[in-house]
Amino acid sequence: MIIIAGLGNPGAKYEKNRHNIGFMAADEIARRWRFGPERAKFQSIVSEGQVETANGPVKVLLMKPQTYMNESGRAVSEAARFYKIKPSEIIVFHDEIDLAPGRFRMKTGGGAAGQNGIRSLISHLGPDFRRARMGIGHPGEKEMVMPHVLGDFHKAEQPWLDALLQACADALPFAVAGDDERYQGEVMRLAPAPKFSPRQAARGEL
Repeated sequence: MIIIAGLGNPGAKYEKNRHNIGFMAADEIARRWRFGPERAKFQSIVSEGQVETANGPVKVLLMKPQTYMNESGRAVSEAARFYKIKPSEIIVFHDEIDLAPGRFRMKTGGGAAGQNGIRSLISHLGPDFRRARMGIGHPGEKEMVMPHVLGDFHKAEQPWLDALLQACADALPFAVAGDDERYQGEVMRLAPAPKFSPRQAARGEL
């Protein structure tokens, strides 16, 4: 079994925020791979399913921590301890302001780069889990970062967002099989990054 965790904040007011792109990815994965019903466990909304890979099916525990973003590590580490899952068997989908909108990068290890959910996970698990970094872009000015990440996706962003979420789900067998480089390449092949300006969006110019 592996754990896939999508990061976000619980509650309707955060549902469409850029910061919740990890929750959106988890929902698309559950839909695409027909995971079982959601239930509350490990301070999260969880569901279980299987992803078919070239080496056969792999069981996946899909998590959306309900602790709020900044405490995500508490929830994921609880599940990891319960199932005796190593950090290398945990994939975390999260928003990344240091990547342009629609860009996608896999990364293992390293620091949090200002992402508080990742910081929490590092404090509970160490740095060696796998990160699926989903670009939302930087608004250009430091004081605009919080309104940007906690703002809803602009309607002009919906085409690239839908394509990226679908690509992350469709190409998932590569990640589940442990081939992060192939997964990253396949996601970007299926969903090429768009030309979209987060600075214009932050200023209401779109």
